[in-house]
Amino acid sequence: MKVIISSKRYHYLVKFSIFLITVVLIAGMAGCGPVQYTLSISSTQGGTVTTPGEGTFTYYEGAVVNLTAEAKEDYHFVEWTGDADTIDGVNDATINIMMDDSYSVTANFGFNITPMVAAGRQHTVGLKANGTVVATGSSHYGQCNVGGWTGIVRVTAGWYHTVGLKSDGTVVAVGDNDEGQSDVGTLTGIVRVAAGQQHTVGLKFDGTVVAVGDNYYGQCDVDNLTDIIQVAAGDLHTVGLKSNGTVVAVGLSDDGQCDVGGWNITQVAAGRLHTVGVKSDGTVVAIGYNGDGQCNVSGWTDIIQVAAGRRHTVGVKSDGTVVATGDNYYGQCDVDGWTDIIQIAADYDNTVGLKSDGTVVAVGTSSFKQRDVGSWTDITHIAAGPSHTVGVKSDGTVIAVGENDEGQCEASGWTNITQTAAGEFHTVGLKDDGTVVATGWCDFEGCNVGDWTDIIQVDAGALHTVGLKSDGTVVAVGDCTNGECDVSGWTSIIKVAAGDLHTVGLKSDGTVVAVGWNISGQCDVGSLMDIIQIDAAEHHTVGVKSDGTVVAVGAQCSGWNCDWGQCNVGGWSNITHVAVSDSHTVGLKSDGTMVAVGLNDGGQCNVGGWTNITQVAAGWIHTVGLKSDGTVVAAGPIAELATWDLF
Repeated sequence: MKVIISSKRYHYLVKFSIFLITVVLIAGMAGCGPVQYTLSISSTQGGTVTTPGEGTFTYYEGAVVNLTAEAKEDYHFVEWTGDADTIDGVNDATINIMMDDSYSVTANFGFNITPMVAAGRQHTVGLKANGTVVATGSSHYGQCNVGGWTGIVRVTAGWYHTVGLKSDGTVVAVGDNDEGQSDVGTLTGIVRVAAGQQHTVGLKFDGTVVAVGDNYYGQCDVDNLTDIIQVAAGDLHTVGLKSNGTVVAVGLSDDGQCDVGGWNITQVAAGRLHTVGVKSDGTVVAIGYNGDGQCNVSGWTDIIQVAAGRRHTVGVKSDGTVVATGDNYYGQCDVDGWTDIIQIAADYDNTVGLKSDGTVVAVGTSSFKQRDVGSWTDITHIAAGPSHTVGVKSDGTVIAVGENDEGQCEASGWTNITQTAAGEFHTVGLKDDGTVVATGWCDFEGCNVGDWTDIIQVDAGALHTVGLKSDGTVVAVGDCTNGECDVSGWTSIIKVAAGDLHTVGLKSDGTVVAVGWNISGQCDVGSLMDIIQIDAAEHHTVGVKSDGTVVAVGAQCSGWNCDWGQCNVGGWSNITHVAVSDSHTVGLKSDGTMVAVGLNDGGQCNVGGWTNITQVAAGWIHTVGLKSDGTVVAAGPIAELATWDLF
């Protein structure tokens, strides 16, 4: 069949065919053009991707894209994640990606673990390079119980609590929690921490601030603080450094310690009643209470970091030396000889420095000067109070080191002394003529021994003094509230010992008597027999038996813990002498070596290597041993600090 198409329709079909061919050709050309892919770039907390930036970008196929990740302060680059199989060198901060598909990558950052030290009122904390933590000093509130901490990137210390920042931005704390200062379990996204007297402050990644604990003076009113890059906590105030260098503060400001409105600085520190800042040119400003000269920093230069204690201020210079100003009663400002310091901490009356080799130095109460007995020679007798140590020399003079708040170490003028005893705040000396002298805090008449005669041995409790007379009777003076001085009827006594609030007497027949506070069972000595030597502390009494074994009573408190294992002496043998403190017991063996049990938070029980010991004494957190050559050794926090290597 023949189809005839009109001329008009023919021209229409031709045009339509040309149109279809054109469409096909255009579509084909489009399909053969350059292919494009997307690259999505993001980062975790702690840094940014600076090149090409963050977000979603479009590139032609075959393009090579350079990515550079930069960490913020206190962080380091870790790795790239996401479509990481497209990356050569996922652990390199700068990489190239070949665009042969659409990809998504994330730059991951982690906290730097920089070894550091922190100082509390009576304890010192160290962060090691592996993220674990060490602590020494008083742990009465458990503030040194950091042995199980891992993954820690920063530490700080309040009066009696310790705080650790973990690598995941959460926070841990141990120690005193009376005001909730250790209730940090809900804190997240934290990048820095600071601890005051009884409050804890956390700086969040977004520059806001959170705080827990005591808020009586508004020191925890930090909800409105923003754009903060560093926080510091004084005893009762909190300070924040903003990204533009200005400073804000909340809390107690009776002495002007919060008047920081005009400052422009790079680092801030807060003491008890003063605030200190380092300026970009290395000079220092300070405001607040200046009664001890702690704000006299106007002449300081080349400072890279400052720390503030209760009434003193310390600065690290760019050359690693240290300067200090303010109260120096405990030697907390004696830093002139320090070198190679990279970080300092100060609190209350102590200063701690971290050296570039990872070792630690300390002065003030944190250095526990009651252990500074290494240079002593020609000593015939030693005694240890809670925070001071006393030695009698062969010429009858006396030397003493340690806390001297109440003058308990002011015995340098004494002569003809044969034996000493150290109480909590006073020291007693027995003279060779049987009279007695005393120095220190005597408000409770514990020093009223001037009329004593015919004394052959003395001992000192917390606030009372006991004397054994040559006829076997006993005298006592001081605070007798708990009956600790009720010794007038004692006879046939050959040795006396004074606990904090009780008194013990060893009779010539080997039995023991005791009077005073007995809440812990420390006076339950009726069953002790065949005893040849005794000693007593706050919560327990210990006796050496004639066969060299040891017995102990006490440490049975109801409602609170007073048992630190100080009575675990059942396996001891060949003991000739014991010394006790509130929380530990030390035994001298017949061969001149030592054993110890109880709380060891400051290393006070680390006496295993001692030899040639002839007499021993125990303080709160230190132990002192007299060697046969007249020299003296000591164990406790200062010895522990000397062994630290935080790197």
